[in-house]
Amino acid sequence: MKVSIFSRCLLIALLSCLMSACATTTISPEDCPAGTQPLENCPPLEAINDEQLNTWYELRETLPGKYADRDSMKLGIEAEVPVQDTRAKLLGSRPEEALRSIAAKIYLIEEAGHSVDAVYYIFKDDIIGRAMLGALCEAVIRGVDVRLMVDSIGSVGLDKTWLRALQSCEVQAGFIHNAKGQQTTRRARVQVAIFNAVSKSPFTSNRRSHDKLLVVDGFVPEKAVVMTGGRNVSLSYYGILADGTPNPDTYNDAEIILRPGSSTEEEFTVSAVAETYYTLLFQYKNNKQLRSKQFANGTDLYSKRREEMQQALVELKSLPSLQPSFADMSEYLESGWHTANVRLAHEFGNLVNRAVVTDAVANLATNPNSIMHLISSAEGANKRHVRIVSPYLFLARYYDSEGSLLLDEAQLLLDWLDEDPDRRCEMITNSVLTSDNHPAQSVVDMSMAPGMLLDDEHRKAWLSGLEDSELNPELVESDAWKALVDNPRLSIYETGRLDDTSLGGDTSYGKLHAKFLLGDSVGFIGTANFDYRSRLFNNEMGFFFEGPELREEFIAEFEFLKGMSYRWGSPEWLEMRRQIMDNGGVRAWALKNQRSLFKMLNATGLEYLF
Repeated sequence: MKVSIFSRCLLIALLSCLMSACATTTISPEDCPAGTQPLENCPPLEAINDEQLNTWYELRETLPGKYADRDSMKLGIEAEVPVQDTRAKLLGSRPEEALRSIAAKIYLIEEAGHSVDAVYYIFKDDIIGRAMLGALCEAVIRGVDVRLMVDSIGSVGLDKTWLRALQSCEVQAGFIHNAKGQQTTRRARVQVAIFNAVSKSPFTSNRRSHDKLLVVDGFVPEKAVVMTGGRNVSLSYYGILADGTPNPDTYNDAEIILRPGSSTEEEFTVSAVAETYYTLLFQYKNNKQLRSKQFANGTDLYSKRREEMQQALVELKSLPSLQPSFADMSEYLESGWHTANVRLAHEFGNLVNRAVVTDAVANLATNPNSIMHLISSAEGANKRHVRIVSPYLFLARYYDSEGSLLLDEAQLLLDWLDEDPDRRCEMITNSVLTSDNHPAQSVVDMSMAPGMLLDDEHRKAWLSGLEDSELNPELVESDAWKALVDNPRLSIYETGRLDDTSLGGDTSYGKLHAKFLLGDSVGFIGTANFDYRSRLFNNEMGFFFEGPELREEFIAEFEFLKGMSYRWGSPEWLEMRRQIMDNGGVRAWALKNQRSLFKMLNATGLEYLF
């Protein structure tokens, strides 16, 4: 296995430092080592000066002094990321798994012994967000080094005072222990960063960190856990309201949990690579470090906020709906793992490429760790049956600056199907009933799906006015239409069914938010929607995986989501759309105006922003 370029570019130490112990040193209270006492307290006399841990500690800084000129995005783009042996499990979209997800996040933070790194696109100050802040505060007091990063636009509604209150927990911070359990002279910190902060120059509003990543004890293989997928830090993603009762309008999502495998030959574990990835993102030049102003005028400004964080943590853990998940979390994390090989991928290139639309194809070629590059360049992994799940499912068309078509993914997929009669492709995405993004849904329903399933005559008819298209029985009830949309080798499903509560039924279908892809042997799960924004503008991350048992879990999840869906263009799907129109409201307006909305987005190029 190749040595990762991460190790070379981060002075070897960031990945090779596994918190091993050095010789114990005697430290007198009168002579505390420099940099180990942010306040008046010095390390205990028995604390050791661990040089490897010191290097790790320094490299985790938001703006490490002697590395300040390092281009962290360039390092990530050029990195030789290894394929790694792991233990893995899926947390899918069922309500009990959503509850288990937030219980796992809190539990892992509470059990952390050395470090916690968390980044989320959306972080809200509801009971979920405050409880997580409370757990992070307790962690740093125990001596756990904490980093938290939120996106400046995705979390624009977050009262940043909560983040400053978390940073103020550093005043009570304990001292970090190494992997052998020895207390070191390094005091734990809380470092909080706002990704691509509005106050930084130049500010680019459409270059976001869409990441959702938690890395606990990344450099201690026996304890390390990595968790990523689609869920943000907000009640909306965990299936409950603030009182713990079910939320019928929740996001249906999916995540993967990873632990280092049993191989003793790996130079770097999956958690060490994930922590290094986090460090590079954390050190992006347009991030802003947020600092508390805790003792302005001699007053502790955040004591009440810290109390409220702890109260939220207690309240969350006491909710009857969550108590079973917390009670069996230890057992859950000890069993049910599947052996798999994984590889981290990301879209750092989106943050630095400027001509992201007209040079999209060339940009992929220069970003070897790009999710989309790795999907498009995969050989032999997806020969027969491809399954795709995405809330906003676009098949891209890229044009050069002169308007010439460079790449048509829909045509490539159709050509791929034509090459072998045994090949199949199934896709699942939102419908108007379940989508939270009506402009994006118009692209799916007026471009992607009809472009894949219909011939030119029926596609033109579908894009005409409502009365002449989906409300025209001569079109949508014809044998020709039914044959086209019931393609045996290409199926496009949209979530939501006629028994939804909003249509008078007794089932709530929520909003699809999971993002994963399955081939014959290799799959991918992460934060990336298969839309233009994720492809071209956002940083995204996730893991490619290979492992038969894990793949079977994903197939079961795919079939579960398919059971919540109708095929695009089917009689049931058309009837659901008619009932939505009859109901009135925002969804009815969005549905009735899908054609004009899509045509406007397409004519102006705004479809690339949704």
